[in-house]
Amino acid sequence: MFPFIDGLIAGYGIAIPVGAVAILIVSVSMQAGFRTGLMAGAGAATADFLYAVLASVAGTAVIALLEPIAQALRIISGLVLIAIAAYAIWRGLRRETSPQKSMQTAGAFRTYAQFLGITLINPLTVVYFTALILGRDPGLKLDIAGLALFALGAGIASLSWQTMLAGLGGIARDRLPRRFRMWATVLGNLIVLGLGVRILVLAVG
Repeated sequence: MFPFIDGLIAGYGIAIPVGAVAILIVSVSMQAGFRTGLMAGAGAATADFLYAVLASVAGTAVIALLEPIAQALRIISGLVLIAIAAYAIWRGLRRETSPQKSMQTAGAFRTYAQFLGITLINPLTVVYFTALILGRDPGLKLDIAGLALFALGAGIASLSWQTMLAGLGGIARDRLPRRFRMWATVLGNLIVLGLGVRILVLAVG
């Protein structure tokens, strides 16, 4: 089961550092509840799992494939984060006291797809997983079963962490005043906006 444990460690290693996706998951949960936040986290975890599979199977070939388009991916990633954050800030500031039931139901799978896409356009994820795999003891045999266990462990670790983030956002939604939640959401998305601008500046600089 060592490949599975290695996968768990790798999954937590990529998921735990607080970044734009983590902030957005908490923000979505605060706005629309745990169920929608869980779908957001599941989208991010699915991307981590897919990248773990790619890194396990293809290794350095994936990095070589991504290298020519890495700058374009960073630019797209920055623009997407800026657009999502700006829209969330605008929506949060003008939101009425109307019920959010439609967002909690119809928007769940759309949220999943959105967060899957946001995480997939981050080439650093596959580089991270590939570096971990290539850095393993070369004497260890990585058969198909071992690689599958590694990817499974990474996916489970990422999903458990994203679920915790969604739970924190859901608890805040249930226990904090609406105005406080609104300003917390705005502040969180301002941070995401700043991260998006930073990615964009570094990509074109």
